[in-house]
Amino acid sequence: MDLEFKFSPSVIALPLLFVLALWISFWVEVRFHFDFSDNGILPRTLFGLQGIIFSPFIHGNLEHLYNNSIPLLILLAALRFFYRKQSLSILGYGILLTGLLTWIIGRGNYHIGASGLIYLLVSFIFFKGIQTKYYRLVALSLTVIVMYGGMVWYLFPSTDQTISWEGHLSGFITGLFFSLLYKTSEYHRPRVYFWEQPDFDPMTDPFMKRFDEYGNFKNPPKPEEVVDETTFNATAPVQYVYVFKATDEDSVAK
Repeated sequence: MDLEFKFSPSVIALPLLFVLALWISFWVEVRFHFDFSDNGILPRTLFGLQGIIFSPFIHGNLEHLYNNSIPLLILLAALRFFYRKQSLSILGYGILLTGLLTWIIGRGNYHIGASGLIYLLVSFIFFKGIQTKYYRLVALSLTVIVMYGGMVWYLFPSTDQTISWEGHLSGFITGLFFSLLYKTSEYHRPRVYFWEQPDFDPMTDPFMKRFDEYGNFKNPPKPEEVVDETTFNATAPVQYVYVFKATDEDSVAK
């Protein structure tokens, strides 16, 4: 039996609220002339540990914020819809683990932005869908890789020093780790048709009664037999009515 993915308001509310929090943080920073960059991740420093929590909500400029907002809306909605039970844990623990890895391997600069979380979501959705072998989730994985497959180039050191490839790599590794950690046994159930159920009795099924043990149709009506429509049994599960009428061509001698 196919799994039913039921829509709920949280599929829209979760990504909207999260992205709204990013925009509010940016608005506060601009409106009151704050600089939240110092609250980002500063690798291998005690002070920089605070950035593990705060860095996803801090962005350098409007373009940076916009480029992260659209993927987050799409990916968080997909995560909530297809992986409802694991979504909040992946979001919460994912931010912490991605930030911690960035703190460990990052360069000695402040790392800010939600791009690490985006890489986490892409990685988890892709690898988990392939692992389940469930056709809808595999299709989701392929869709994600088509839309965001080009992001793989930003997992490696770049000449653009403003790109935190360490944060991207940390998110990618975290997503792969979570895809192995979180078990989704409900997606591994084989498709079982009603005639494959252990309590299925072919002798009681109306359709199967029309066939013998070899699959041949039992007692098919002969073409020359005419069934009177007045004797039609309305209670029979399956009934075939053959009515043959002479045509003008039949009455012409050949």
